[in-house]
Amino acid sequence: MSFDDSTAPGAPTERAPVALQVLPSLISGGAERGTVELASTLVEAGWTAYVASSGGPLERDIARAGATHLTLPLASKNPLVMRRNATKLARLIRQLAIDIVHARSRAPAWSAWAAAHATGRPFVTTFHSAYGAGTALKLRYNSVMARGDRVIAISDFVADHAVGVYGIGRDRLRTIPRGVDLAIFDPSHVGAQRIVELARQWRLPDGLPVVMLPARLTRWKGGLDFIAAVAKLGRRDICCVLVGAEQRPGFRRELESAMREQGLADFFRIVEECRDMPAAYMLADVVVSASRDPEGFGRIIAEAQAMGRPVVATDHGGARETIVPGITGSCHRATPLPLPRRLAKLCRWQRMNAKSSRAGRGRISQPNSPAKQCARARLPSMKSCCLGGRLRSTRQPSDAAAARGS
Repeated sequence: MSFDDSTAPGAPTERAPVALQVLPSLISGGAERGTVELASTLVEAGWTAYVASSGGPLERDIARAGATHLTLPLASKNPLVMRRNATKLARLIRQLAIDIVHARSRAPAWSAWAAAHATGRPFVTTFHSAYGAGTALKLRYNSVMARGDRVIAISDFVADHAVGVYGIGRDRLRTIPRGVDLAIFDPSHVGAQRIVELARQWRLPDGLPVVMLPARLTRWKGGLDFIAAVAKLGRRDICCVLVGAEQRPGFRRELESAMREQGLADFFRIVEECRDMPAAYMLADVVVSASRDPEGFGRIIAEAQAMGRPVVATDHGGARETIVPGITGSCHRATPLPLPRRLAKLCRWQRMNAKSSRAGRGRISQPNSPAKQCARARLPSMKSCCLGGRLRSTRQPSDAAAARGS
């Protein structure tokens, strides 16, 4: 395949180009939200957009975006299921005249790569994280994300990892940070009634500062560390909220058990689904990102800052590229020990002052605005900010533009 970035994507063709995004499920998470946003942007740009996954609550958002969801068991890591998925995807690629295949996760990426190769379609991948590779087998499993004709990294941290560990050439690699829709994540657009209704649903006490950890309920997201930090903080005049779906059955019970052991059951709430995150951030006085492993980007950090909320985050990964220490938040070492001091400081600070709030939104809007994303992708217009240059396949006569990661 050859690349021609001088050719404007979205140029008139005989028919609208067709893109297929592939991921395990549509339950929750940054990759899932990015898939929805990209599907919406593709449709707005005149493309036909498909998303293949095992399904989930965000299917509704895919439909609202004007895209079509295709249900396949793509969350499975069973080799036989993955092989069958590859066959089914190849059949769908031919039937639906897919021009480009975009994989966002490793297990479904193997099926998507095989299907794209079999049908001669360009294959794009998005590195959403610096995948751990403790063994040769795990390194090979991860390596499918490096096989894209175009490889997208969602932060400089992830790009450096992709180059250093997988040897991806800079000619194939694009660094395009995730964006935040500032029309949605805008404090001035969230009415008081939305905030009051959410506080009522979550049974939040009046007058207490709210410390929020929005993340899937999984060990590496740091929920247990958050509980331990609040226990060390020794304050009983705050309310803490964990917002996120349970990834593996039983972990919520483990979190609740830790709360009871620390005598904090009355000071914590667990909310497994929130359909109004802008209002949720408006309820928070402090937002926490306590991930044990480095985040590729850290969507909640960006969203919270866009809503003018201070953030306490682990000092590694993409968080370092997003937070301005002492202005929009604070970073702590990758252990729970310093976290109580950071929480105590920000609970005293509580809401950002006007200057810090503007700095938070500015920090997000500058690198992640559609105009900046277009500039990074060397694209001609805001409408095509989802497209990262044109891929021309020597095996397939039709051209397709590389979809951006979000």
